[in-house]
Amino acid sequence: MSALKPFVIGIAGGTASGKTTLAQALARALGERVALLPMDHYYQDLAHLPLEERLRQNYDHPDAFDLALYLDHVRALLQGRAVERPVYDFRAYTRSPKTERVRPAPVVILEGILVLYPEELRALMDLKVFVDADADERFIRRLKRDVLERGRSLEGVVAQYLEQVKPMHLSFVEPTKRHADLILPGGGRNPVALETLKAKALAHLVRTEAA
Repeated sequence: MSALKPFVIGIAGGTASGKTTLAQALARALGERVALLPMDHYYQDLAHLPLEERLRQNYDHPDAFDLALYLDHVRALLQGRAVERPVYDFRAYTRSPKTERVRPAPVVILEGILVLYPEELRALMDLKVFVDADADERFIRRLKRDVLERGRSLEGVVAQYLEQVKPMHLSFVEPTKRHADLILPGGGRNPVALETLKAKALAHLVRTEAA
C-alpha cells in the first residue's frame, strides 16, 4: 500500500435510510480498493444472556455497540493491518462464532446509524456523510426488512420502533447531522450521491497511485 493515509468515508443516517445501500454500491464501484466496515456487526456480544433478555435490549442506543473494538479495527486498517470483523446474527440477537476478514485498502468506508456520534471516530474521517430520508419511508423499509429478512413479527417491529428506534433516533442519530460534510437524500437510490462519493474516492486513489 501507499504511504498515504487511507481516505476514510463515514456514512451515517437513520435506520433504513439507505446508508447501507449507498455504502455497498460505493464499495462495488471501487472494488478491491475499498475496505467496508459496517458498524451493525459491532453490537455488544450478548451470548451470555438468555434470548428473552437479549430481546429486551435497546439496540439503538450508543451503548449497544462495542465502540472500543470498532475503533481498534478502524485504526488497524488505517495502519495497514487486516482485521477479523465480527459477524452479527440478527435472528439470534448476538454475534455469530464466525468472523470475516477485512483487508486494508486505500479507501475505508465506515457505515452505521451512529458512526458520526463518537468524536474519536469522527476524528479519523476525511469525509462525513449523513443519509437523510423521510421518517415514514424509513419505518416502512425497516418493517419490510425485519419481517422478511430477520424473522421478526409485525407487532414486535412496531413496538421496538415506537419504544426504542424513534426516540433513540431523535436523541442520538438525527443530531449527528450537524457533523456531516454532506447531507444526501435517498441513499443508494440517489445516483448523484453515489457519483459524488465515487468522485471523491477516485480523486484520493489518483493521489495514492501517484505517490
